[in-house]
Amino acid sequence: MDFPVIPNVHAMVMLLMTGVALFLFTREKIPLESSSLAILVMIVVGFEVFPFHDSRGAIEPLEFFYGFGHEALVAVCALMIAGEGLVRTGALEPVARQLARLWRWNAAVALLLTLLVGAVLSAFMNNTPIVVLMLPMLIGAAARSNSSTSGVLLPMGFATLIGGMGTTIGTSTNLLVVAVAADMGMVRFGMFDFMPLVGIAAVVAILYLWLVAPHLIPERSPPMSDASNRVFQAHLLFTDDNDLIGKSLADVIHAAGGVLRVKRIVRDDNLQISPLPDVVIRDGDKILVAATSEELKEYEALLEAKLLAGTEDDSDQPVGDDDNDDLRLAEVVVTGASRLHGLRVADARLKTRYGLELLAVHHRGSVVSADAPGLNQRKLKASDVLLVQAHDKDIRELKMGGELLVLDSTTELPRSSKAPIALATMVGIVALAAFGIMPIAVSALLGCLVLIGTGCLNWQQATRALSVQVILIIVASLALGAALMKTGGAEYLAQVFLYLTAGMSATWVLAFLMLLMAVMTNVISNNAAAVIGTPIAISIAQELGMPLEPFVLAVLFGANLSFVTPMAYKTNLLVMNAGGYKFNDFVRVGTPLTLLMWVVLTLVLAFAYGL
Repeated sequence: MDFPVIPNVHAMVMLLMTGVALFLFTREKIPLESSSLAILVMIVVGFEVFPFHDSRGAIEPLEFFYGFGHEALVAVCALMIAGEGLVRTGALEPVARQLARLWRWNAAVALLLTLLVGAVLSAFMNNTPIVVLMLPMLIGAAARSNSSTSGVLLPMGFATLIGGMGTTIGTSTNLLVVAVAADMGMVRFGMFDFMPLVGIAAVVAILYLWLVAPHLIPERSPPMSDASNRVFQAHLLFTDDNDLIGKSLADVIHAAGGVLRVKRIVRDDNLQISPLPDVVIRDGDKILVAATSEELKEYEALLEAKLLAGTEDDSDQPVGDDDNDDLRLAEVVVTGASRLHGLRVADARLKTRYGLELLAVHHRGSVVSADAPGLNQRKLKASDVLLVQAHDKDIRELKMGGELLVLDSTTELPRSSKAPIALATMVGIVALAAFGIMPIAVSALLGCLVLIGTGCLNWQQATRALSVQVILIIVASLALGAALMKTGGAEYLAQVFLYLTAGMSATWVLAFLMLLMAVMTNVISNNAAAVIGTPIAISIAQELGMPLEPFVLAVLFGANLSFVTPMAYKTNLLVMNAGGYKFNDFVRVGTPLTLLMWVVLTLVLAFAYGL
């Protein structure tokens, strides 16, 4: 077999553009939104300036905008909103409560059921709400049983990814592959058409995650571990009945045991005094100190001062006046639907908006303390974990509001009277699509109208559920895939792939195609890998004279094997930050899982389609 002939100039430019896109999608410093928009603009402008004509006709540049109205994108966005409705109303809270009770009885059985429940739920909805639901429950169960979260959180996150492979609506990747393949003339997959194939692989994978994976993960400390040793700031208020009024700061430090770390003295709410030893303490002075939570309580007793929450002078409130209003530490996760996503720390106004004092930010395994230079200019990202200090009442309000995900050792989860409506709406969305009554894009959009109309969500919450990043990368990927197909670039890549696999059986060609997709999805966006890979898979099948379905499914399955890197899928980052995992933990656990799934899925595809 000779090496394929180089196609036309437009096709070669689009192949180059594909390489540029894949490179840009791997750059962490360049927002995916910016990369996607740049690729889309370059494609449209390029075809506008340099028109393309072949025997099939001309390409109209405006065609590349059709991704904004593509049924797959509509379905993805509508399902995001529906998932947000479940989170906001706490519709799945009873599931978490039952699992939490099971953890008290038998941890091993509870882990298995947690993996199974996460996988099953993720087959019918985006896995992000599932992970958001499971994280607090699992952390609370570990805290009560004095056990580690290391062998629990990561397997749970992977189980939801496996479950998402089982139906056409399980992930946005599935929706895109099915829709793009249908656009190219292939018979559309039904919702459960490939579930039996995934089910076989899922059994093997779940057993691996249950019995093997927990032993491969080193002991990791979540962000809030050893919280009692963390140093944070608070004010000590001195009133006129305190015996230390009129004495020097040196006397105060001596009374506290000689180890009081004083940052500054605030007088009359606007005068800040340097902590010099001979400064005389007056009525109403507030001393800003740095200490652990236990030390602060001790200083409060020794100095007979009032401990105040926070460091903002106009918002200090005494601690301890109410048994239910105590100062404590908590972990708060920024979600994609949060208004904090994309905001600078300085613009987040955590203290005034939520009553939270920021102590540290955990991002992709790194920790940035509140006193680090430039922290205020740092942008918060979805899956960042914030270590905060706040009153119990503020933490409870934050938890019930659903704006941010609170990780703590309790099982108190938000639930409203609208929860049954939200759950019934999601069931209706799935049922209407599963029985072929209406396409998933239509049923999901109808579900959004029901959620908003019944008050389960307001418009502000619905719009926050949408991800600009996901929208733009889907549109750009659809444009890139269409350009490759129409210029002959996809056919050329298929011929190159077949040249490199010449002499191999169809099963091996299928296997290497799936493996290629698995590598791509762990390096770049899984949606981009799926949309670019689908037309190539169809071209490969046509060149081999084989049925299209197994090769399209190879792309779908491969693009879902997002286990090896934390960047491969957004919930990986969420689990990584919440559990204190390292990059190598994903490699250590995810690589065997990927290879295991790859082998099993290849075999079941080859057997099912007689390759």
